[in-house]
Parts: sequence; C-alpha cells; structure tokens
Amino acid sequence: LSIFGGVTRGLCTVENGSLSMVVETENLQKTENEVTSDRKINLDGSEWVSMNMWGFTPVLFDYLNEMIIEFLEKDGHEMKSEFLIPSVINNLIQSGREPVHVLRSSSSWFGVTYKEDKPYVMGEILKLVDRGIYPQKLF
Repeated sequence: LSIFGGVTRGLCTVENGSLSMVVETENLQKTENEVTSDRKINLDGSEWVSMNMWGFTPVLFDYLNEMIIEFLEKDGHEMKSEFLIPSVINNLIQSGREPVHVLRSSSSWFGVTYKEDKPYVMGEILKLVDRGIYPQKLF
C-alpha cells in the first residue's frame, strides 16, 4: 500500500486454489495498527488482493464486449465511472460462467499509484537486480 494516500485493489477470496470472489475496494490505507478502506470491513494487511496481473483466454473478450455494453447503458454518462476488470471477473465467477484459478506467489508486489511512490519502487527493483533476481537490463 502507498504511504502517500489510498489505493484501489480487488480484495480476493480464495478457496481451494480458485478465486471465489473479488471485490473492488477503494481508498485502502495503512495506518499504524490496521488497514482501512471506504468499506466497513476489518483488514489486517494479510488479505489476498488483485494487482491486476491476469492471464486470460480469448473467450474473455466475448464477455468484455457483452458487459461493456451493459456498463455503458447503466453508467456511461457518469464522468468518473470505471469499467473494472476485477468486477467483470467477479461477475463471471458469481454467475458460474467461468472458473478462475489463482497462482500463489511469495514475492512482494509493489505498485505506483502516486508519483511519490516511484522512487521507492525503483529502489526495490534495483535491489532485485543487485541480488540477481532480475536481469541487469530489464528492457
């Protein structure tokens, strides 16, 4: 989580290696003792979250086409409305249309939500390069 403000992440429920639910949660922030959000739920920071690293088959595009039409009809006039991939995935899971398998990683993930996050993330990537986990030339 960013120390510079709230972030949005998909909170995931994983059962037997499969995603059973993902709920897009806004304004996640870490305080001294807890993680808070706009939703009234208790979090401790160990929850599974989506960092939007997905692997899909081409059938997803059929679903996206169908669901974006529904989204635009319902929310397309709202300037700040977003068509969120985790919400699409949750819809497919809840309707029983597609299973989603979860791959576990023991690696730390970090993101750049605010420009102030960039120096920290660059430093962490350099540490991975120095330890030989990432190649010297990334791109």
